[in-house]
Amino acid sequence: MAIHTDKISVEKSKTSKIRNVDFSNLTFGREFTDHMFVCDYEDGKWQNPKVIPYQAMSYEPSARVFHYGQAVFEGMKAYKDDDGKVFLFRPKQNFDRINKSSARLAMPAFPENYFFEGLETLLKLDNEWIKPGVGNSLYLRPFVIATEPAISASPANMYRFMIICSPAKSYYNSAVRVLIAEHFSRSANGGVGAAKAAGNYAAQFYPTSLAQQKGFQQIIWTDADTHTFLEEAGTMNVFFRVNDKLITAPTSDRILDGVTRKSIIQLAEDLGITCEVRQVTVEEIKNASKDGSLKEIFGAGTAAVISPISAFEHHEELFEIAEVEDSYAKKFKQTLLNIQHNLSEDKHGWRREVK
Repeated sequence: MAIHTDKISVEKSKTSKIRNVDFSNLTFGREFTDHMFVCDYEDGKWQNPKVIPYQAMSYEPSARVFHYGQAVFEGMKAYKDDDGKVFLFRPKQNFDRINKSSARLAMPAFPENYFFEGLETLLKLDNEWIKPGVGNSLYLRPFVIATEPAISASPANMYRFMIICSPAKSYYNSAVRVLIAEHFSRSANGGVGAAKAAGNYAAQFYPTSLAQQKGFQQIIWTDADTHTFLEEAGTMNVFFRVNDKLITAPTSDRILDGVTRKSIIQLAEDLGITCEVRQVTVEEIKNASKDGSLKEIFGAGTAAVISPISAFEHHEELFEIAEVEDSYAKKFKQTLLNIQHNLSEDKHGWRREVK
């Protein structure tokens, strides 16, 4: 294995865009900070890590990412407390997962020292973009693309790893209505569903647009073989509360191993809430809705944190979910936000301070 000894070079932006940004009225993923982290893979090793001003990039039309989709990414956030300290939430999980995704697409693993040194250098430079207060965060997007200019159908020999940052508020501001998938699938056995591959998300856009035409914001995906098992909600993992029990599908090569998902499972244990990790059928949830035992459905992911679901439809039958006073979704969201923003004890060591 190559030894990575390059120091990260830094080129500061001559001017800042921050004065032109309305932080009280942000659209998710539209504004970007002044700098970005870049590192290239050439001659069999990652090299020349650097932080440079955020800018457009030029690639040849034959760059393999355009033809064969070798592209993976992660979603993370940085948080600032009232004392100005900056924290990451379980970042090692994201680092491990981007390399797992890369391996599935025959892309080289990225070195851990470059990942964290680059990320923390970037956050220190763009510190002013991280606003304190619960609900405010800086969304971080690490990603890798194949840049080699060649269109033969094989893995590339050149790649670029990058991190860009975008100030964020709440992703979904209210409960969403979802359509349970009956024909389309997010992923299949033996496929790339467990990887955060760019193509996974592109393939969701069309069926999601059909659901939106019917008045739903998202889809709850079902298994590709039978469409009888509930798996994920849009771009998030999904949880079901039946009476006082929490249920979520197990991870597999179809389902993403979400960082928020496993944090909720741990928080449920901390709070004495029974959480079953098992297959969940469409009929089970429909029957629970009919007999009144279905109390909540909510999605969980980095961007949205927790997204309550207020209704779902399957086979043209609509099921409304009444709001409950002792909401697990609200409890988990508040607990997570308090940990992320350094407002409560972090007994599991999930916070990592950027010093």
